[in-house]
Amino acid sequence: MHTVPLLLLPGLLEDADAFEATLEVLRETTACKVADLTRAESIGELATQALAAAPDGRFALLGHSMGGYVALELMRQAPGRVASLVLANTHARPDTAEATQNRRRLMELAERDFPAVIQALMPKLMTPAHLADPDLPGTITEMALAVGKEAFARQQRAIIARIDSRPHLAAIACPTLVIAAAEDQLMPVELLRELSQGIPGARLAIIADCGHMAPIEQPEEFTRLVQEWLGIPQPQR
Repeated sequence: MHTVPLLLLPGLLEDADAFEATLEVLRETTACKVADLTRAESIGELATQALAAAPDGRFALLGHSMGGYVALELMRQAPGRVASLVLANTHARPDTAEATQNRRRLMELAERDFPAVIQALMPKLMTPAHLADPDLPGTITEMALAVGKEAFARQQRAIIARIDSRPHLAAIACPTLVIAAAEDQLMPVELLRELSQGIPGARLAIIADCGHMAPIEQPEEFTRLVQEWLGIPQPQR
């Protein structure tokens, strides 16, 4: 087994299913754990809870989307615990006034019709080709419904109140990979480039033909990048 375990932090309305394809590969060689980011309504508390559930000792850390916000906070709380870092489809900026307004609108809609929220978000999550896939939208819908509207509201409140992480990026000392997607509508490449440039020595990788849900849309390339960066051996076939 690979000696450094991996803690994965899912995004808004995501759970372990977001990383299903990656986990299927990595678990052959590496101890992996997916944090539950549904039980608190501040990024600080979510990071504290994730840290409490993390593997003992040092571990690698992967955050996707909102999970990236939590990863950056975890780096502030316990930088010595993280051996390597992967930040995917995320950025370091605080919420804009427009984004906060949109989040509050969706929170109000969720109280009346939660499935409508999922459908409203869907076109922003994947490329048109992946939206037309017979399986991928259903996977995301099932995952979001499993997380539920109460957790959605908590997560949105946490995201709205998050701090500007840009002043803290220079303090990140562990090897860091930033994964962007060429067609990500929610987290454009320029925001990921800003994130990577703020972290000393960070590498930026851009996945082609991919929207915001890189672990689901392009699981093979996403997994390859993670394996390569974390030095995880390729499973023997």
